[in-house]
Amino acid sequence: MLKGSFVALVTPFYEDGSIHYEGLRQLIEYHISHQTDGFVLLGTTAEATTLSLEEQKELVLFCLRIIQKRVPVIVGAGSNDTATAIQKAKLFSSLGADYLLCITPYYNKTNEQGLIAHFTAIAEASLVPILLYNVPSRTGMSISISVLEALAKHPNIIGIKEASGNLSYASQITALLNDRFVMLSGNDDIIVPMMAIGATGVISVLANICPRQTHTLCSLCLKEQYSQARYLQSKLLPLANALFLETNPIPIKAAMNVLGFQVGGYRLPLYEMDQMKKKEMIAILEQSKELVDL
Repeated sequence: MLKGSFVALVTPFYEDGSIHYEGLRQLIEYHISHQTDGFVLLGTTAEATTLSLEEQKELVLFCLRIIQKRVPVIVGAGSNDTATAIQKAKLFSSLGADYLLCITPYYNKTNEQGLIAHFTAIAEASLVPILLYNVPSRTGMSISISVLEALAKHPNIIGIKEASGNLSYASQITALLNDRFVMLSGNDDIIVPMMAIGATGVISVLANICPRQTHTLCSLCLKEQYSQARYLQSKLLPLANALFLETNPIPIKAAMNVLGFQVGGYRLPLYEMDQMKKKEMIAILEQSKELVDL
């Protein structure tokens, strides 16, 4: 079962926009030494949509060589084109990913039967288990509970990253959870509420700069030490919110650069953070410096 804090890893770039592999290696070792429970590669935070398929393949191979099975690795393999998602699923699972993360179709979207057919086709093509990814704020569609109930029965679909922020919806998912099908929070601001209703961990943006704290927060929840967990969540909340002052991953990369991680800039259409919002974020970083792992 997937448990704990899984960092949604950023992709460091050089000034020319190419991938900074030495910086990537340093980030991986930093996370392993700071108690991160697993990695998510090629997610939203990684700017995966601006990486070519060849770059994605090289990045996954590089990271897997560095990680060496020390912690689980989840690789983003979704697409709004089922054929492309199948191609990615076959590729990344054959390279050695432990799990795949597959987002709902975006832009063209689909109906409920199409959604079941889409995820079923990916699950049957993958050599490793897949997690569904529900984030309607980005895709324009949500996985209905009835569709999720059908998909949860598939032997190669083993969980969901739930990032709608809707605790009522997440509470309905609870009835589907068991030793084989799990839920991970996709929101850093509600880790404790999500784990209180059955999530086993989080796929976290915040963990990029607070790996120990995010790991500890999840561990407290898994031990049902909710009083301490609520206190820690309240301390982390201003920083978690500051990392979403603009579209992710703009703020987290800006914060990491301020803190000295040197992860570089962005690939268009992502752009440098608005200066006023950046000043606001830096002020919160300063106020929360005891929580940041350097």
